[in-house]
Amino acid sequence: MISNRLDPRSRLFVALDIPSIDKANHLVRSLGDSITSYKVGLELLFGGGITFAQSLKAAGKDVFLDMKLLDIPNTVEKAVANVAGLGLDYLTVHGVDRKTLDAAVRGRGQSDLKLLAVTVLTSLDAADLAQQGVTGVTPAELVVHRAKLAQAAGFDGVIASGEEASLVRAAVGPGFLIVTPGIRLKAGAAGDQARVVTPGGAITDGASHLVVGRPITEAADPADVARYIATEIENATRKIALRAP
Repeated sequence: MISNRLDPRSRLFVALDIPSIDKANHLVRSLGDSITSYKVGLELLFGGGITFAQSLKAAGKDVFLDMKLLDIPNTVEKAVANVAGLGLDYLTVHGVDRKTLDAAVRGRGQSDLKLLAVTVLTSLDAADLAQQGVTGVTPAELVVHRAKLAQAAGFDGVIASGEEASLVRAAVGPGFLIVTPGIRLKAGAAGDQARVVTPGGAITDGASHLVVGRPITEAADPADVARYIATEIENATRKIALRAP
């Protein structure tokens, strides 16, 4: 069961999709105590992001490495084992097949690293899937299928759009993490995301955690926006508690 008593800040990952460590450091300083959790993705990872991620962890932050691993099982297993040795908190692996998922679980071993399976990228819609040759299934159906596959393999959770959060939650039950990117404020633009939701909507529909990038990182006052989203998470959590039997 995802505890409703969690600090709302711990359920919000700020996506540091930023090209340099200097800019990332500036943003982290500006956010201060309003944020306790960060996502470090490919853009920053290839610019010294691993060392930076470890410095965030040393400063008491939760750190999510968004590496989206996908390779032959042996390579995935060894890569995850190396990541597990870094002492960070979360890692993403593409959840497209059981061999890859099983390899990641073996690589994780007895470490505390939480594994999250990427179901369907939030930038993709049905037309994009058809272009890849994935036909006869909607994005939502594919997300649910991959979430169940990840759960069966022993993953801790999935990355899934808020549009599918309620379907995934119904399929996997209360204890599985659903980490939702593609979050936009009510007045925000979708940008390059095809499937977006608001913070409160995602939590109400079953998301356990949110990943928010540009609405925070491009804001005039990032800390103010972070606090607003944390309030949205808290309000949605209260609504869920009130409707519980």
